[in-house]
Amino acid sequence: MKSPTVRHRRLGRELRRLREEAGLSTNEAALRLGWSLSKVHRAEGGRIMVSETDLTHACDLFGADSYTKGGLIQLARDANRRGWWTAYSDVFTGNYVALEAEATAIRTWETAVIPGLLQSEDYAREVIRARHPDLSAGELKRRVDARMVRKINVVGSTAPTLHALIDEAAIRRPVDSPDTMDRQLGDLLQVMEWPHITVQILPFSAGAHPGMEGAFSVLHFDPEDPAVGYVESPAGEVYVEAADQVRNLILLFERLAGACLSPEESAALIAAVRSKA
Repeated sequence: MKSPTVRHRRLGRELRRLREEAGLSTNEAALRLGWSLSKVHRAEGGRIMVSETDLTHACDLFGADSYTKGGLIQLARDANRRGWWTAYSDVFTGNYVALEAEATAIRTWETAVIPGLLQSEDYAREVIRARHPDLSAGELKRRVDARMVRKINVVGSTAPTLHALIDEAAIRRPVDSPDTMDRQLGDLLQVMEWPHITVQILPFSAGAHPGMEGAFSVLHFDPEDPAVGYVESPAGEVYVEAADQVRNLILLFERLAGACLSPEESAALIAAVRSKA
């Protein structure tokens, strides 16, 4: 399933709150607004963009004051604005990057590769080429460019905190030439010095561990916006939004972090692997 952006989710929750405070059921709201019942559910779930006209009618029906109505209209405008990623709509098929761009903290676990947000250009090119061997040179360049722009926007000076757990296999697996791996591991060591980025390596010596079933990420937002889990596979993307399931992913991440080397030990291991690459 596709996940809505943070602002759509927030707008939907506010509409539901206003409706419930007005004492209206979803059926009553649909009837009086002239909406289908499905539209009410999708709007409250943040699954569709709500026009300003529809939002104004809903606020009037639910008895929202002018301050609340103005705030929700601005929220809807913000939710519907184009983000940098829309220029790469041919590359980013889901809504993950929209959520990622609004996150205040990102936790990610990778089993086979360096996380996308921490990949160097040459490394990213080879990883993408291996995953999509039939891409033309132009298509490959477009995907690499999109990944680098994503990296700039999410790992910059105003970026969210990033905590990445990486299996030792990812730093040892040769990708392309020794020079490519040298640059990638060097880049990784450099970003590990940034205060908002934490990288830990899960060593082979950890043996069986709770993350063996695959990679995942958890995106955290402002306190009023629930966290979202994300899992990508060859079959597609899965967004985890149920509170108990997200909580389980967070607990899984914390157990994995406890099994990993410390950031300092991780940096030492990466440096050692790089010296032998």
